[in-house]
Amino acid sequence: MKQNIQSVIDIYNSLHSIYGPQDWWPGETQFEIIVGAVLTQSTAWHNVTLAIDSLKKNGLMELKPLLEVNPEQVKPLINPVGFFNVKYRRLRNLLEYLSGHFENFERFRHLPLDLLRNELLNVSGVGPETADSILLYAFDRPTFVVDAYTRRLFSRLGYDWMEKASYEEIQKFLMGQLPSDYKIYNEFHALIVVHCKEVCRKKPLCWTCVFSRENP
Repeated sequence: MKQNIQSVIDIYNSLHSIYGPQDWWPGETQFEIIVGAVLTQSTAWHNVTLAIDSLKKNGLMELKPLLEVNPEQVKPLINPVGFFNVKYRRLRNLLEYLSGHFENFERFRHLPLDLLRNELLNVSGVGPETADSILLYAFDRPTFVVDAYTRRLFSRLGYDWMEKASYEEIQKFLMGQLPSDYKIYNEFHALIVVHCKEVCRKKPLCWTCVFSRENP
């Protein structure tokens, strides 16, 4: 069902009025958020929570212990996320990068965003979505996370060009339509995710959608 195109900020306000604040990301520490950002690639969050719980129970939810432990002890613990060999290599690459800044994590809050983002993107296995998730959710940096849900929702709301646009094109557009505020970027991404899980599914429940009600 085609919708009248609403502004980006109106879409945010509509979602917020329905779902309220989401208080994302669901992690107790910066390090847990970072690990979760890697493990959640191409898997459901429920599977990530199983893996994170296993790492916690084994005392491995800290940088140094997780970096130093035998990989064969870690892989079974993260098995729920799937492709655990690939996921472990990606996680290991990121841990090695982070270990070089272990004594100065505050750099991720204060150095230029573009510099830090490029550093993360140079880590094998870290793509734009993972890098932006780490910067936004672990370090409160104002960068918008674009995922499959973002493309789905906005393309269904009239922004057809987003179906084939690059990550950077979508991100630049959305950030240009919103205040440069990490809290808004955080909330908006979380609201998009919850709406697409509950209503704007692959087979959408349009009759229950706030946007269908606003655009009869």
